Amino acid sequence: MNMYYNHLLKFINIPLVLFLTALLLVGCWDRVELNDLGLVLAAGIDKADNERIKLSLQFAVPGAMGIQSSVGGGQEGKNPTVVESATGKTIVEAMSRLQAKFSRRIFWGQSQVVIIGKNLAQTEDIKKHIDFFARYPKARIRANVFVADGQAIDILKVVPVVDRSSSEVARELANFNIGIQVTVKDLIESLSDEQKVADLPMIKTNKEGGLIINGTAVLKNGQMIGQLNERLTRGLLWLKDEMGISTITVKPKGYNNEITFNILRSRTHHIPKINNGKWKILLKIAIEDDMSENETTINPLDPSLIKDIEKQLSDTIEHRIYQTLEVVQKEMKTDIIDFGKTFNRHYPDEWEKVKDRWDQKFPEIEVEIESNVNIKRPGMISTQ
Repeated sequence: MNMYYNHLLKFINIPLVLFLTALLLVGCWDRVELNDLGLVLAAGIDKADNERIKLSLQFAVPGAMGIQSSVGGGQEGKNPTVVESATGKTIVEAMSRLQAKFSRRIFWGQSQVVIIGKNLAQTEDIKKHIDFFARYPKARIRANVFVADGQAIDILKVVPVVDRSSSEVARELANFNIGIQVTVKDLIESLSDEQKVADLPMIKTNKEGGLIINGTAVLKNGQMIGQLNERLTRGLLWLKDEMGISTITVKPKGYNNEITFNILRSRTHHIPKINNGKWKILLKIAIEDDMSENETTINPLDPSLIKDIEKQLSDTIEHRIYQTLEVVQKEMKTDIIDFGKTFNRHYPDEWEKVKDRWDQKFPEIEVEIESNVNIKRPGMISTQ
């Protein structure tokens, strides 16, 4: 009887062992080596001839970027990125042509930046191109979007001195909140809502060959209709409650030199009001500053003098905001500040009556600003 059971167990165990061995092998069948992938770090879209677009992809060079590969070997001295391009009527067509001439499988899992050439943004509805990044499953919808003040491919070809790639520089600039920060997801949502307006940070190369944020591109119906310079962009950041790293310099009345302040915190609240058919927005702004450099003889510990400087700072900020409003509200007539959404939340019935003609209503909105500046750390040093 025991011999019968032992023989039966052996008969059962043979297929079981084969099955378990097969399971161990299954996990490796579709493995792709790093050397077989072209790791996309950034994408650039430019206008080409014959109603085509040029898709440029920035790829990582694994060895030069310090990424381990199965082949091994150092690649010191090589550029950490390479840029490849192809044209097509759509991004999908251009990418197909690019893949046909590229030796590695294009992999979008590391993509972090999308750059749109200025000429393309000014002449076409970019939504049809941006839709690709939402529909293509391997593209990253959280990638930051910029408009190049020139050709997108020129931004991708920049080789930074410190960072590993121009896409890394662009991403860090976006994280610093130096300008407007917009992802692919944000842009698609903005261009898909009722007003179909959006703003994008503009990026360009500087004299040293690096990258800088160069104002804001304003889009309406998917097309760039104008841009704000750096000064007006600061006002826009106050308006949108997106002010990040920033400094403000003022020259106190009666003094020849200046004082520089770092912004520690800033909050902007939009309070809408409708009275007797008159639409109004009250902007309440609270700012906390740190006196970082004092070139005057002002005693920073004198409360009365600090109050005067706080008032001057408040006036300076309000002036910048009103300058931005003059351009955005009166000249461009484009609600990138989202006043419409604010009124829709608080006065939905009134909003329904004007939403179809918001382009005409938006410039009529009266804006009042109440800013409160608080110098938290005045310091103890003056040039006295």
